[in-house]
This record gives sequence, structure tokens and C-alpha cells, in this order.
Amino acid sequence: MVALIEHRTKEVEHLRQRITYYKAQLDEAEKKLEDTQNKLARHRGQNITKLSKKFTNGRKEVRVERSKSPIKISESSQKQSQRQDGMKPSGDNLNVTRRPSSPLYKNGGSSPNQTQSRPQILIPSVAPNISQHRKMKESANKYPGGSGSLPTLSTPTFVNTPAKSKGEKASKKAYELESMEMQPKGTKRKFVTEQTEHKDLIKLISKSSSPVTVRCQTGSLLSSQHKRKLRTLILCPTNDQLFATSALDGVVNLWQVQGRGSSASLLSSTDCLSDKQRRWPEDIAWHPHGKKLFSVYSADSGDSQISILNLNKGKERTRVSFLEDRPHIKGIINSIAFMPWDDKLFVTGGSDHGVILWTEKEEEDLWKPKTLHRNHHSSAVMGIAGMQQKNIVMSAGADKRIIGVDVVTGRADYKHQIESKCMSVLPNPCDFNLFMVQTGTPGRQLRLFDIRLRQMEIHAFGWQQESSESQSALVNQAWSPDGFYITSGSADPVIHIFDIRYNANKPSQSIRAHQKRVFKAAWHHALPLLISISSDLNIGLHRII
Repeated sequence: MVALIEHRTKEVEHLRQRITYYKAQLDEAEKKLEDTQNKLARHRGQNITKLSKKFTNGRKEVRVERSKSPIKISESSQKQSQRQDGMKPSGDNLNVTRRPSSPLYKNGGSSPNQTQSRPQILIPSVAPNISQHRKMKESANKYPGGSGSLPTLSTPTFVNTPAKSKGEKASKKAYELESMEMQPKGTKRKFVTEQTEHKDLIKLISKSSSPVTVRCQTGSLLSSQHKRKLRTLILCPTNDQLFATSALDGVVNLWQVQGRGSSASLLSSTDCLSDKQRRWPEDIAWHPHGKKLFSVYSADSGDSQISILNLNKGKERTRVSFLEDRPHIKGIINSIAFMPWDDKLFVTGGSDHGVILWTEKEEEDLWKPKTLHRNHHSSAVMGIAGMQQKNIVMSAGADKRIIGVDVVTGRADYKHQIESKCMSVLPNPCDFNLFMVQTGTPGRQLRLFDIRLRQMEIHAFGWQQESSESQSALVNQAWSPDGFYITSGSADPVIHIFDIRYNANKPSQSIRAHQKRVFKAAWHHALPLLISISSDLNIGLHRII
């Protein structure tokens, strides 16, 4: 109860800060709008002294001018946005034009010949010291806890209507002002400092004799534009349209989802090979603010261990920077993860048995490492993750151990050892006590644990592979936003889906989606969509219907 009170107090303080911030932003935006409309009136030879305010459903219609430029991340677009906001260019003020995250737009009254321009990259500006983790707030009827099929996810719908002028003839250079009205229906993702409200899902695990299947339509495959096998797939935490992929060619590609998941377009490709050995990123994590991508490499031969890809920098050579500190002693750095309770902390785990905690300092892109532990594992640390519960860092190792260390006390609050090597750990997005560990046992690859229960496994499930390959650490899992489903890749060209409520040890369904083995299938935060990567060098877009 004390922890819950602290959580609620922080939430209230944060919301008050956000209200103050957005009130100031609203006042500034209204002034800019008034100045712009006055300039437009003078240009057209009219004297407009008062601006009318229209209200729709109790909300103001804000008129904005549509961007005519295509999507790109460049210095010119950054400088333009900074001039619009009245700020000097700096590393801290990385603002671009804000647009709705949904790719759906309706053009009312627009010319048939008018080309529909795409919105600019959504990397919103942030207030100092205010985290902007975007989490999806789910409604009670969106993902039912009992039986029934998975409902179709939805996103906010934005309708653009042309601006109206009074008693005015058409001019040669007409400026089209569009009002943007957000409909009340649909799923909205918000900026919050803490996780969404805790939901008790553990009591539902293995309680149903039949699975709730997901009606998934195997969709289109598009080329990943990588020259070698893909390694990672991550979705942007602040923008529902963006996701990134990396591969053994050392390139990180940034993608934008188009047409509610029917396709995706490549926005940029960046060479992220390490300085000395020219190694590819072993794992990638998206900064909670959505502006930067962090990659980990190897500790051998004094090579760089961490790189930062700044998406707001236009020139490729200046986008990637490397941290000077090299705390890992030897071998590959297998995993990197930001902590859910603080966006100024991330953790790395590697083959040197070590788990390193990195803390951001005042200077931009300055992160300092601290060894969290090196002695709890006797072999390589394969996976790491942060738990909301007591600010615990979980680590899973090839030594078959699962360790949970409190970052405040430095003490191992959770210790467990199983019969098989562990390759990753993944906390549930809704139940703060629930986490999953991937193991190397065929038929029991996925294990569910309650952090409150020592030495006890809640449930296990898995699959039998058609191929003779052993379970690979390159095969990864992903939770659905409601916390009820897990998707997993496979050495076979199959996406396995598991319903944690199903009391069997097998997948609730399997989808044949690629030509070769599937590395990962991630649930989209807002669209009814699964995005997958495979060693066939393709990206799969699979609609949930």
C-alpha cells in the first residue's frame, strides 16, 4: 500500500506538471496562430482584428498548415521546426512538426489532383526532467479476460477539413488551412512516467481448457533492405508508426508503417558498425523518448561497447557516437534494456558474467557505468530486463540461473536455477509480478514466473521443432499489449502464439509466415498488426482481423 501511494503521488505530480506545461504551450500556439492569420489577412488585403474560435464537442479546432515535404530526418527539417518554435538550435531542443500517429487521413474538400503529403517524423519535444514514456491505456472491454476472440485494435481517427474564409474570391496563391479534429473513439497512447496500472493476470494463467485464438491474416512480405541476416526488431515507444531493424551487415534501418499496416516504407539506413572491429550491433534498445537508438557490441580488443544513433541528425556520419567507457571485460555484450521506472538508466549484460548499470549525466550523451554484479552468474548473461516491482533488474544466464537484483540495495532478492540454460527474460506489460524466461528445453521453451514466489514455476509451454536445430538465442518473444499473449519465433518458418490462460503446454496457434526461420514477431502498440523478421531477409506484416 505504501508503494502504491508513492506511485499515485508521483502520478499526480507528473500530471500537474504536464497540465502546466501544456497550458504554456497552448498560449504560445494561440499567439502564433493569431500572428499567422493576421499575416494571411494582410496578404489578402483584409483587416482582421478579431479571430473567431469554433468549438466542436467542447474542444477548440486548431487550424494548422499542412506540411508539403515528405517524411525525412534531416538538419533542414530540424532547423525549420526550431525556427517555428522560436528556439535556438541545440542538442536538447530536437523538435519536429507534430503530427498524429495514425496514418489515416481524410481530406475534405481537397482537390483531386492534390498529392497527399506524408507527415514528418514524430519525435516530440520534451520538457526538462520529464520522462515521456508513451504507454497505451487500455479500456476494460478491449481485451477481455475471459473467452471470446481478440477484438480489433483501433487508433485515433483524425479528420482534416479545409479552412473557410468569408466573402473572399479565390486567389492565385491560396493558403489552405486545415482543422484537425480528433474523434473520441480509438486507442490513445499517452506520455507517463510510470507503467500503466498493475493488473493481476497471474490468477488467470492456465485456467482455461481452450485457448482464445487470434484471427490473424498472413500479410505481405517486404524486403528488409539488409544484405545479411536480420538480428533485431524494435518498435518505437513514442510513435506508433515507427519501428527499426538491424542485421549482421551492421546497418540499422528505420521504417514507417503505412496504410494501417498494409505496408511499410524505409525512412533511413545508418551504418552502425563498431569503430575498431567493425562488428554489428548484438542488441538494440530504443530510448524511452523515441529520439535515439542504443546498440551494444563486444568487449574484445578494446572495441567500443555502446553506440548512440541520434535520429534527429541529418548527416549519417554525425548520427552515430560511441561511449568512451568500456566496463565489460571480454566477450559479446548480449543484451541492453532501459529501466521502466527511470529513463536515465539502462542495463547491459554480457559474456563476462557481468550486469552493468548505466546512468545518464547532465551532459548530452554522457552515460557512466556502474557494475551491478559479476558474481551471481557463472556463465554468460544472455538476457536482462527491469521489473517495476521494487526496481529490480532481472538477468537470465547460460548457467541456468535467474537472478533479480534490487538496484537500491544491490542485494539479490530473487534467485532461481532451472535444468536448462536461459536465453532471455521478458516482463509482462500489465502484471508487474509476472515475467517470462526463454530456455533451451524443446517443448518447454517458455517459462512463466511470479517474482513473489521463490523457486517456483507457474507454467511452461513450448513447441517441437521440425528442424533439427537447437533452440537459438536469436529467436525472441514479445508480449501482446494486454499481457495475455506471447508470440515467439522458431527455427521453423512459423510464428507461435501462446495464450497464458490456456492450460496446455503447446501453442494456442501457429502461423506459417516466412520461408525460413522466424527471429521475432512483435505486436503493434495500436494497430491490429504483427510485425515479424526472418532469416529470409524479409519483414512480415500480418493483420489481426
